Amino acid sequence: MTFSPAACDTIIQFLKDTNTSPADYDMIYTGDLGSVGSVLLYELCKEQGIDISSHHNDFGYMIYDTMRQDAHAGGSGCGCSASMMCSYIMDEMAKGNQKNILYCATGALLSPTSVLQGESIPGICHLLNIKIAN
Repeated sequence: MTFSPAACDTIIQFLKDTNTSPADYDMIYTGDLGSVGSVLLYELCKEQGIDISSHHNDFGYMIYDTMRQDAHAGGSGCGCSASMMCSYIMDEMAKGNQKNILYCATGALLSPTSVLQGESIPGICHLLNIKIAN
C-alpha cells in the first residue's frame, strides 16, 4: 500500500492554488512513502506536468539505513513524519538552512468496519506550508 496518489493530489492542488512551483520551496517532505512510493509519486506528478524529484525527500526513506534495512516501502507515516519533523527538520530550520518547506504527512483512514467489509483503505495527505520569517 502506498499513499503516493494522495500525496500527489494534495501537492499538485496546493501548487496550483498558490501559483507556486517546487522550486519555490527548500524541500517538499512526505512521510512515509519510502523509495517505492517516492518513485510512484514522481511518476504521478510528472503525469500532471510537474517534476518534484529535485525538491522532494521522504521521511521514511530518510529515517532508515537502506543499505542495512529492507525498508523499500518505508515504515509508519505518522511515526516517521513526527520523528523527522521534531528532530532533523526543526533543527535545520532553527539553523536557517531551510526557511520554506512543504510538510506532507501521509497515512491511512482506517476503519474497522470498512476492513471487516472488505473495503479498500483510503490514503490521505495533509499538507502544511511552514515558513520561517526573515
